[in-house]
Amino acid sequence: MPRFFIEKDSVLEKNGQKEIVIRGEDAHHISRALRMAEGEKIEVCDMQKTVYLCELIGFSEKEVFARVIEKSEATSEPKYKIRLFQALPKSDKMETIIQKTTECGVSEIIPFRSERCVVRLDSKDAEKKRERWQKIAESGAKQSGRGIIPQICSVMNFEEAIASACQSSITIFCNEREKEITLKRVLNESKIDNDIAIIIGSEGGFSEREAEYISKQGAYSVTLGNRILRCETAPTFVLSCIAYHTEM
Repeated sequence: MPRFFIEKDSVLEKNGQKEIVIRGEDAHHISRALRMAEGEKIEVCDMQKTVYLCELIGFSEKEVFARVIEKSEATSEPKYKIRLFQALPKSDKMETIIQKTTECGVSEIIPFRSERCVVRLDSKDAEKKRERWQKIAESGAKQSGRGIIPQICSVMNFEEAIASACQSSITIFCNEREKEITLKRVLNESKIDNDIAIIIGSEGGFSEREAEYISKQGAYSVTLGNRILRCETAPTFVLSCIAYHTEM
């Protein structure tokens, strides 16, 4: 069943019955691309983990109207908020990371610059990229039945990103130099109060100076095992491990 996202104020009360107004690209997609008709059903999420089963009741040039049949809480969201701090990779790897981590339950993705990042974006290009990345996250959220759309933040510098990451209840630093402390050990021994931050480097990883800096800020330096993972593989691997630990 098609799933769409709306803002909370798009849920209206009319004569004791809840109705929803869908506007913009989604309205066009429902009426023109999918060619849906009155009486057909869709799912709508209000960005706050509430899912509405709806019946289409009307169309205008730029809007679609639906009647709420039932309301429920999204069951697809992880128990904890997961924030991914990803050093900018080359080419279109960031798009792959966003798509796959959205499917795996990420809540927020914060791209940042590090010493070994090849990509250098000025503020204008960075914003264009962020807007494209946000659309990819929205598409992934619809496809995977998420209750929210992960937020793609503006590109940060290294120090800003690490400071933000280390405000989480647990911060996991994926460090190829680490030989002893495993992700499994940290997840088993740490108390997760609210959110989890994950720090992952670009293709070249982090410099020794950066790795020391991250650890000194309080992040747990962990190894991801005996194999070297690509920067576009590591985020999905970590989120899968967290899902197994907290949801299975």
